[in-house]
Amino acid sequence: MAEIALKEILLQQVELALDSIRPYLKTDGGDVKVLDITEERVVVLELMGACGSCPMSAMTFKGGIEQAIMRAVPEIKGIQAVNLTPMDV
Repeated sequence: MAEIALKEILLQQVELALDSIRPYLKTDGGDVKVLDITEERVVVLELMGACGSCPMSAMTFKGGIEQAIMRAVPEIKGIQAVNLTPMDV
């Protein structure tokens, strides 16, 4: 029961962190959705809209989304995106 309450608190904190960068994502036609927070405290995200298919999504993920969450919610141990577009090399 306590684990469910903790997960809800973490989810609220993660959503607040994402809300701080969502205006920037939405400017380019994108967004991000939290799919899960695992027992290992890994946030599983889905990049939506333009963010889901953008060749720069890996940079947006690392430089914006991941940093915003890790800075705001230090209890989170990792972040994964289920549909991250690999950068063209």
